[in-house]
Amino acid sequence: MTNTKLVPKATLQRYPVYLKALRKLRNEGVERIMSKELAQYVQIESTTIRRDFSFLGNLGKQGYGYSVDKLIDVFSEQLGVNFDEKIILVGCGNLGKALLNYNKWNHVVGEIVCAFDIAPENIHETSVPVYHLNELAERIPEGCRIAILCISRDEQETVDLLISNGIRGIVSFSSEHFSVPEGIYVKSVDVVSSIQELVFETNAIKK
Repeated sequence: MTNTKLVPKATLQRYPVYLKALRKLRNEGVERIMSKELAQYVQIESTTIRRDFSFLGNLGKQGYGYSVDKLIDVFSEQLGVNFDEKIILVGCGNLGKALLNYNKWNHVVGEIVCAFDIAPENIHETSVPVYHLNELAERIPEGCRIAILCISRDEQETVDLLISNGIRGIVSFSSEHFSVPEGIYVKSVDVVSSIQELVFETNAIKK
């Protein structure tokens, strides 16, 4: 992996942009690409792209372009992130179902592969299988580390169950507090707080 201390911060910030675009291009069947073609795709000057790529070694040949697969491998290693995460969702109420039906992450972070609920028999027309929460230990995909939490009851018990089955990162839409041990990461999505901040900011503008 390249020593990131030698790479300008602005360049590092563009690497995820390139990777996202390259994964979309591969999904569309593109195998090779020129810097000027990628420039049009990501709206970044081709000279900037070539300079950014130069920090990672000799990735292409002049007049021949870049291998999309090779670039994806290089950027994935450089960023140190698994962009094919198998994600599970817990809680298939209105919000959970909306996320399941969306389940389009622009070929960047993986996808939701299955869901769990306390009443799966009431869940219909979803894009992935929905299992009973009691089956989590048997049904959780191998290597799964990320869970999306969309429940409004028994939060701590459910979180403990997730952690005991290998989950290390939780995106929580729950309004209730729960605790996790060291080494477990939680990202809370608080829509109410976001709206409150937005109201405050817009009111400040009017003053």
